[in-house]
Amino acid sequence: MARGEGGKDGGAREGNQARDDASASDGPSTRLTHPRIDIPEGFRAFPTAVSRASTTLFPNVAALREAETQSDPLWSYGLNSTPTQMELAQRLAQMEGGAHCLLLPSGLSAISLTLFACLKAGDEILAPDNAYGPLRTHANWLARDYGLQVRYYDPMLGAGVGALISPQTKLIWIETPGSVTMELPDVPAIAAAARGILTAMDHTWTGGLLIRPFELGVDISIQALTKYQSGASDVLMGSVVTRDAALHTRLLKIRKLLGLGVSSDDCYFILRSLPTLAARLRAHEERALALAQWLRERPEVYRVLHPAFPECPGHVNWLRDYSGASSLFSAVFHQRFGQSRIDAFIDDLRLFGIGYSWGGAHSLALPYDIPAMRSAASWPPADWPAREDAGILVRFYCGLEDAPDLIEDVRQSMARHLV
Repeated sequence: MARGEGGKDGGAREGNQARDDASASDGPSTRLTHPRIDIPEGFRAFPTAVSRASTTLFPNVAALREAETQSDPLWSYGLNSTPTQMELAQRLAQMEGGAHCLLLPSGLSAISLTLFACLKAGDEILAPDNAYGPLRTHANWLARDYGLQVRYYDPMLGAGVGALISPQTKLIWIETPGSVTMELPDVPAIAAAARGILTAMDHTWTGGLLIRPFELGVDISIQALTKYQSGASDVLMGSVVTRDAALHTRLLKIRKLLGLGVSSDDCYFILRSLPTLAARLRAHEERALALAQWLRERPEVYRVLHPAFPECPGHVNWLRDYSGASSLFSAVFHQRFGQSRIDAFIDDLRLFGIGYSWGGAHSLALPYDIPAMRSAASWPPADWPAREDAGILVRFYCGLEDAPDLIEDVRQSMARHLV
């Protein structure tokens, strides 16, 4: 499309026509870069069109100069937004009950943006002891090298978090459920105890559908779209959703300063997956519940940590706040098996891959050394009976394989290595 095409006044249209007429004398390279195209209107289809751009064209110099005076010009540069990116952002905000959404290159990038936007040297973040490992690493790095203060709290502290607030506290982090040990905190109690201090919640486990963060009092909702929203283990992206316009502007400013953007092609892949998200989550839930229930009855297993089971810490909060479960859960095996035998058990699984992330069609399994990941809450929890028998934790993610096949795969490997 020629520059200036589609202008509002007749003079602009006449000028475009003149340029089109003159292009008959243009050379072949000019014709390739300034083609004359005439695509009839009326085409309609379900998929979102993909708008790829680094350079965003302005209709004239006046529009360019006007954009330079705006804090958030609509179309200024491909790094900031394209129509494809904007559609995904709006759909995600609507899905979570928010008003604004920023897209980031990964879930960790969404976490980082939130930390940079909400904290400065001398400020404090309160973070749960079961937080996603990279969040802990990032917060500790900022504390060590940039003067941030970080304190970890027991994820089941609930309203007791309020007693930890100091004059330096500027952000309270929530993760629900914990990405490894699966505790479900009392989100409304924490949000109420915050007393106006910003709260940010990572609820990637829910796929953005199983909990309503803003209705529970949370200020910032964080998702790793890499997981269920993508659904195919082939896209990295994160989102930060808010309701408050001033908070959104604050986050947007930092995103621009950091030069964070996403690919329109990656946005398209997630947009393509969103219509099936609810159906996929139900299928994942069924498979995970089948395997988790089977593991509950196995003598090799000390405890299954699945939010839908009463023995999972915070199960009552799951009953109150969630509309369902996804397919990530953990099983704690008996201490007698030791790390090497648990590792061999995982190695011998046929249908479970060994790798980070989740949310796709393929099942995964990983071992975790929990005591090394804790600093504010004991592990195993003090109220677990015969807690000395609790050993290695294995986190299972159930993909879309048939549940009987997943169960049989775990059974056959147990029979070889956990006897």
